[in-house]
Amino acid sequence: MILALVVVTALGFDFTNGFHDTANAMATSIATRALRPKTAVALSGILNLIGAFLSVEVALTVSNAVVRIQNPDGTPKESLTADGGTALLLIVLAGLIGGIVWNLFTWLLGLPSSSSHALFGGLVGATIAGLGWAGVNWNGNGSKLDGVVGKVILPALISPVIAGVVAAVGTWLIYKLTVGVAQRFTENGFRWGQIGSASLVSLAHGTNDAQKTMGVITLALIAAGDWTDTGNIPFWVKASCAVAIALGTYLGGWRIIRTLGKGLVEIAPPQGMAAESSSAAVILASSHLGFALSTTHVATGSILGSGVGKPGAQVRWRVAGRMVAAWLITLPAAAVVGALMWYLGSFVGGVAGAVVIFALLLVLAGAMWLRSRVTPVDHNNVNDEWDGEQPADEPRVPAGTGAA
Repeated sequence: MILALVVVTALGFDFTNGFHDTANAMATSIATRALRPKTAVALSGILNLIGAFLSVEVALTVSNAVVRIQNPDGTPKESLTADGGTALLLIVLAGLIGGIVWNLFTWLLGLPSSSSHALFGGLVGATIAGLGWAGVNWNGNGSKLDGVVGKVILPALISPVIAGVVAAVGTWLIYKLTVGVAQRFTENGFRWGQIGSASLVSLAHGTNDAQKTMGVITLALIAAGDWTDTGNIPFWVKASCAVAIALGTYLGGWRIIRTLGKGLVEIAPPQGMAAESSSAAVILASSHLGFALSTTHVATGSILGSGVGKPGAQVRWRVAGRMVAAWLITLPAAAVVGALMWYLGSFVGGVAGAVVIFALLLVLAGAMWLRSRVTPVDHNNVNDEWDGEQPADEPRVPAGTGAA
């Protein structure tokens, strides 16, 4: 029963990851009108589905690099594997709930925070609550490039900087090389380039973010004794996670698409192509190396870089500051939620404890969804002009848009 709840909750997280991160690939293409909003999210969903089958390196990072499930001699920890792995399953369930709650909260605010760090934060918090600090696999086998520090925290710090620098240089070069070329020609040409680069980001997103949920479900299967191969992922896990993230992507996280597409920079097609190309390059390289980075951090860094690289462009640093603040508190905030969920589930005990925290998740998710209906954002008003005095979660909706 607990394993079933973990699998359902993990797929729920994958779904929220999809609509939370659609903006990473398609916000700039929607903002420049290179693609219609509904067409953009449909294309992104299909490519996320395909990308999820292309790699398992990140999934193996998640299943092996967060919770210490083995003793130093390589044998499974009896405290985690006893009674069908109940202890580890409760940790994973609590961690997933921490990630989902933070994902939905930041989506409600229109803040492009990291779904990946919400997941890792929830898992780390639940692990610390259940096993203590030593239960977290901070440094893997002693290598500084392994475990949570090397595979999660360091990429979080470095990747947005690299993406921003690449996008800034790329944008500057584009405008330098196209001086004297008719603006109409360059705008149309770069819109087509945006479609290609945005598609590549969507494919890259599938190779990185879908993998994280695969790793969590595999970790749960190992805990329950239903899977023993720590070097592979069951096919049904790959397929179900691919479908979940694709459906979430198609739903479209319009609130976050609006913030990234209109709130940071008034973006033009050349900037959009530069931003998306740099995002795709960084994400694909990280997926190949097994780094579970935040595609949100990469995409935001790229968009900021495209603003810096264009002469005379306006960058809304106040909005960027709100995003960075959300980045900084994502891991600890999700960790606190994950820890609280573990304490509550452990206090109730057994299957009943798992059911209680799962029910609490449903209540919190329902409440945030109802709150979002007060100031809805959808494909009709996602490209409305940005009002600098207006909160990111309350877009101006002109009469006649049908988004009242």
